[in-house]
Amino acid sequence: MSSPYRFVVPVPRRAATGSVAEVYARSARELGALFAPHLSVVPELHAALWAVLRESLLVGAAPRHRKEAVAAAVAVANRCPFCIDAHTAMLHATGEHRLASAVLRGDTPEDPADAALVAWAMSTRRPSPRPWPFPPELAPEYVGTALANHCINRLVDALRPGSPLPGGALRDPSRRAAGLALSRTVRRTLPLGESLSLLTPAAGGATSAAGEPAWAAGAPVGTAWVAFSRASKAGGALLGDAARDALLSAVDAWDGEHPELGNGWLDRAVTGVPEDQLPAARLAVLAAIAPYRLTDSAVAAWRSSVGPDGAGRSDADLVRLLAYGAFTAVDRLAAAVSHADGGRPASLSTG
Repeated sequence: MSSPYRFVVPVPRRAATGSVAEVYARSARELGALFAPHLSVVPELHAALWAVLRESLLVGAAPRHRKEAVAAAVAVANRCPFCIDAHTAMLHATGEHRLASAVLRGDTPEDPADAALVAWAMSTRRPSPRPWPFPPELAPEYVGTALANHCINRLVDALRPGSPLPGGALRDPSRRAAGLALSRTVRRTLPLGESLSLLTPAAGGATSAAGEPAWAAGAPVGTAWVAFSRASKAGGALLGDAARDALLSAVDAWDGEHPELGNGWLDRAVTGVPEDQLPAARLAVLAAIAPYRLTDSAVAAWRSSVGPDGAGRSDADLVRLLAYGAFTAVDRLAAAVSHADGGRPASLSTG
């Protein structure tokens, strides 16, 4: 039986240990599905992104259906088929069938509050998003849901493309059926902060909330975001200086639109990068801006390159590199979406 995953072999549930086993068990119970098996080859990244998603989307005071609408709208903006189907199925699970259909079709939801949230979520792909349509006390949930899904969409599109549902043209009935199966799961009330025990301690001691973002200050998702940021940025070591500079420049210049067809935009983004750094630079830029365009040949070119230690490139290295590219873009979006009034942040730097 062929695997739905590309380029990596996930840790099987029966062979999982440590935090991977815990994330699998908890996500099966609380989400209704195993969370991101394609990230399991990097346990600290896997656990941290699960914690960001759980502590924003699955728990808290904001209505679950509205957070699922935010997640679905982000997926629509990013053109991520897997996440579109997953979150519209979750919307069906909450009983919000019309809202699920509206988000999927790009229509304006009937409820003004739902409509404002969906419009805001769609705008978070751009450097200047709409102002928050929610009070600051709900920012950890709504902003966290949006940013978590911007990361998840990119890594899913790169490594697990397509839909999680069967049916092709019959996907709408499949979404409703999946939602019916998950209806009890989405109605559970879960305690805040339980995922934080899975996070890898920061250097020098226990898990730290130092440096948590203003939108999540004091909330568990803030601690989770710090851990995810740290795990994602570790992948930067797989890029040379010129490749990192090219990624930062590409993300800084990006207007949130989907790139033109062909590879001209990508070639321009990596102009001037030395030949030995090009394969990694191309993967990182693709992960940031157009992960659905990741190709077998691009990954093969990178795998055939030789790292500083003379070793080949592993699945874990690939996930770390893609996560670094994805996080670089989402960190850029976070700087804008974290402000209640929207607005374009200052340029990224290499510092």
